[in-house]
Amino acid sequence: MFLRIRNIFRGDKPLFSYSGRQGAFVDKGGQAVLGVIIVLFVVLMLVLLLLGFPAKFSIFFLLGCLIFVVSFVNTDVALIILIFSMLLSPEFRAGQVSTRAIKVRADDIFLILIFIGWFAKMAINKELGLLKATKLNAPIAFYSIICFVSSFFAIVEGRIGLVESLFYILKYLEYFLLFFLVANNLKTLHQAKKFIFFLLLTCLFVSIFAWSQFGAVGRASAPFEQEGGEPNTFAGYLIIMMSLMIGMILYPESRRQRAWLSWLLVIAGVAFIRTLSRSGWLSFLPVALTFLILNKRARPFLIILIIAGVILLPRLVPKEVHTRVKETFVAWKTYSVLGTKIGLDESASTRIESWRVGITRWVQKPIFGFGIPAGAVIDNQYTRVLNETGIIGFGIFIWLLVSIFRAAKDVYLAYPEENFVRAVTMGFIAGYMGILLLSSAAASFIIIRIMEPFWFLVSIVVCLPDLLDREKSMRSTVTEGIT
Repeated sequence: MFLRIRNIFRGDKPLFSYSGRQGAFVDKGGQAVLGVIIVLFVVLMLVLLLLGFPAKFSIFFLLGCLIFVVSFVNTDVALIILIFSMLLSPEFRAGQVSTRAIKVRADDIFLILIFIGWFAKMAINKELGLLKATKLNAPIAFYSIICFVSSFFAIVEGRIGLVESLFYILKYLEYFLLFFLVANNLKTLHQAKKFIFFLLLTCLFVSIFAWSQFGAVGRASAPFEQEGGEPNTFAGYLIIMMSLMIGMILYPESRRQRAWLSWLLVIAGVAFIRTLSRSGWLSFLPVALTFLILNKRARPFLIILIIAGVILLPRLVPKEVHTRVKETFVAWKTYSVLGTKIGLDESASTRIESWRVGITRWVQKPIFGFGIPAGAVIDNQYTRVLNETGIIGFGIFIWLLVSIFRAAKDVYLAYPEENFVRAVTMGFIAGYMGILLLSSAAASFIIIRIMEPFWFLVSIVVCLPDLLDREKSMRSTVTEGIT
């Protein structure tokens, strides 16, 4: 899969193919249509500039139109564009709600436009369907409902504004929108491999960008971040992607693929270390433990590798890493743990304090919470959910998390002979364990640069059984036709 870019477009379906179900165009026809669209895009861009429209407005307007048309013509291409935009799109201010600035990324807009294009295609082709039946539909639906219900009570009581609440809820629900968009579009195993390839390719680009920051900035982060960057967010993203790489290295489809992925893992791993994210480093421990538990075949090798890493990494990492670790125990605030006093720096103490604040505030509104947004800065996902949706919403949220784990585990156990399935599901489960721990120090499940690739992978993992069954059915049909 990860050999050369051209290999991605080989398989049972070309990138532009006609199918009654997918409603796309024939190879040459689709390419011709896209060629015409690009020419029209350039022409309209020049017309808008000549008419005096601002360049930024003209670019975003026409780019939005282009994304919509592409998503209508071929949703696969639109999703590939979305994959690149997850980490390679700029953020801009779209207005002000209360005392909060509204910040929107290009991929937020792209996702909505792609969904509208898909919805328009579905209106023409009734066979496409809107929501694919999966094991996650029920918890997603109930969590979406409780978000609206808790916020409704908060709006009625005057604690939050209607526009502010709707904006935040839509930001939360857009990840579910992505999940269903990908799940409904996935028809073949080839598509899944193609999307995985572009996810990894995007990770390569952003990791190389992170390398370019070494020496220029204190902590590595992704492109187009606000001033100072968001290294903790970047670390969370890399946990997911590195876990996927490790899974595919342990279950490769070829030796060359393993070699390429090993190099990519080194590049991403160095970027991960240079984020200087202590919560990110700590969250990699459950990732390693998950691989040890799930992969009995490679367990001895992994144990040796982990021991070697523990011995060698302290000697190989730059001095900034040692300094960052030592800073943790600079006594800005002292805590008593089992009779032992431990001093922690301001950053670590703030995260511990957010747990105290979150639980203290939740007690005031225990059933439905304070609504979305909760009205307080809480740097962990769990007490944030408690504050926003109360104990009812928290219970549904845990149901959703457990459902994701069970769905991935079931797929992993059901196909022991399928290397690609084992690689993706094992890598996903390991990365998921890391994100669950990271969420104790960050609101990971509402951070767009972590959640977009996460939910994209959730869609692929959940759909793998259907894709395999469809492929086996096609193979048996071809075999029967030959015989």
